[in-house]
Amino acid sequence: MSTWNSLYRKKLVTLEDAAARVTNGDTIVPGMANGEPIGLLAAIADRARRDDLTDLRVFSLHPTEYAASTVLSPDLCDRIQAYSWFVGASDRALVKVGLSYFVPNYFHQIPRLCRDFLNIDVCITTVSPMDRAGFFSFGTANDYTSTAARCCTTLIVEVNENVPRVFGDSLLHISEVDVVVENHVPLLETVPPEPVPEDELIGSSVAAMVPDGATIQLGAGSIPNAITRSLEGHKDLGIHSELFSPGMMDLIEQGVVTGRRKTLHPRKNVFTFARGTRRMYDFMNNNPSMESYPVSYVNDPAVIARNDNMISINSILEVDLLGQCNAEYLHGSQYSGTGGQLDFVRGAFDSRGGKSILAFYSTARNGALSRVVPRFEPGTVVTTPRMDTEHLVTEHGAVTLKGKSTRDRALDIISIAHPRFRDELLREAENMYLI
Repeated sequence: MSTWNSLYRKKLVTLEDAAARVTNGDTIVPGMANGEPIGLLAAIADRARRDDLTDLRVFSLHPTEYAASTVLSPDLCDRIQAYSWFVGASDRALVKVGLSYFVPNYFHQIPRLCRDFLNIDVCITTVSPMDRAGFFSFGTANDYTSTAARCCTTLIVEVNENVPRVFGDSLLHISEVDVVVENHVPLLETVPPEPVPEDELIGSSVAAMVPDGATIQLGAGSIPNAITRSLEGHKDLGIHSELFSPGMMDLIEQGVVTGRRKTLHPRKNVFTFARGTRRMYDFMNNNPSMESYPVSYVNDPAVIARNDNMISINSILEVDLLGQCNAEYLHGSQYSGTGGQLDFVRGAFDSRGGKSILAFYSTARNGALSRVVPRFEPGTVVTTPRMDTEHLVTEHGAVTLKGKSTRDRALDIISIAHPRFRDELLREAENMYLI
């Protein structure tokens, strides 16, 4: 038996024994998304339900259904205080009623928050199986997890044979790990939604703004996913994106994405976390073109700008007539988070030949509500400030705001609103002395 296998066996324990390493008052950071260690979360929650653990703090980002049923379950809120770096479906209701607290941030800064602002007692994360040299891989979840794993007091890894082995700065050595458990369960899958008619119109406008040889970033949501289908006629695209998605895999397999003309990490598909289908996870596994790095690197605006012709494509919830964009606040409460949107908006604009594109449907609630509004409701959070907004796209067209006066910006924004709301928006623009 090799030295590394011997060390692995020495550190391998049961889920219950691993959970016993957690003590009252600990601050815990689980891996993000599919980095969540399902077995460890359940074992820690079981201890809390037996009144064997209390006064825990858990920091997560876009937690999954597994966290929601274990450490974030409302029945444990008197023993586990939850904090969220990005609100998602599994903790949105908790944040709304004060059972979880949102921590505002830019995605690329979370590793520093872990290192300099939190005293992390325990980091728990899922990793791929160890190779013969003693290395695990963070797989689909590098993000801030790789930093938390190296600045915590105790690191517990949950080895899962379904986690893809990924290259780049994604490796973790057995000598860095305190405790090992094994739990081979399927990874959660996210299937892209079926396209709607507006997607083709938006996709066509966006595709016309993406030159051959560009490096692209696509955010989460139905619009960025749908845009990949409109890029199928392009050549030699590259990927530098916080999220790797099934649509990007399709572009690689079709030969649209080659990375040959990238100025940073040529021929490599760079990302920090991945979410998609089983087929996508298999595609990523041991694929030398796939490279994962911490989000402090991938989303650093200065790093993003080193990619020539960097095209950032994200979605928003609404825009006002000043050009301010909201992608995270809805119905008077936190709906998601800033995430990496502003990281890429700024990085792409600073790239030579780069562009930042924010796309959205012009209406909500089956056409009853305009997503172009005169002013935001009091308290609404601005995700992308008006000074940073560059290109806006809806199914009614595309406009560029950079370098334009408040009058011209307002008129351009109104031009891509749904026609039903344009007259009212023009009246409001006059009342605001914009036109």
